Amino acid sequence: MRAHLLGLAALAASALAAPALAHTLTFTTTLSGAAEAPPNPSAGTGTATVIIDDHDFTMRVITSFSGLTGNVTAAHIHCCTSVPGAGTAGVATVTPSFTGFPSGGTSGTYDHTFDMTAASGSWNNAFITANGGTPGSAFSALLAGLDGGKAYLNIHTNVVPGGEIRGFLQLSPVPEPASVALMLGGLSLVGAASRRRRPA
Repeated sequence: MRAHLLGLAALAASALAAPALAHTLTFTTTLSGAAEAPPNPSAGTGTATVIIDDHDFTMRVITSFSGLTGNVTAAHIHCCTSVPGAGTAGVATVTPSFTGFPSGGTSGTYDHTFDMTAASGSWNNAFITANGGTPGSAFSALLAGLDGGKAYLNIHTNVVPGGEIRGFLQLSPVPEPASVALMLGGLSLVGAASRRRRPA
């Protein structure tokens, strides 16, 4: 019985350690004309997910959009506004558009991973210059902006060149390590109690 309990404790400890080893942060948003500055009546909609790996210094951008009133001319991430969830800011990522982003249409999907250590192809040089002068310092600034709700993804079209749909990126909720530990501890106690109650 003691060996079994030690095994459960080791399993709980390893599960608790797993979240601490994770290096990725996921940010999501819904894109709309109403979220633009100024708002517009576009019926276009979209979603975006940005996954930051702060160990490998990569950024994966996944988007899906449809129903735009115009053809896509540009798409990128802006950072950092003066207040969370409002205002405008300069472009942080490569201009005029993400590498390989579907342009010229009113709908599409996109999935690309960027090497954020490379100044060319990942960044707007003006953002690097304004934030310490290196891709590393720019990466720190972008991550702080994302974490503070001060970065947004924007899709521009020929009908609404200032931006037809956008959304402020928000950190996706993840379970707290303490909650995971409590859950695993509770499950192991329930399991041990049920085994003790079984008839011989």
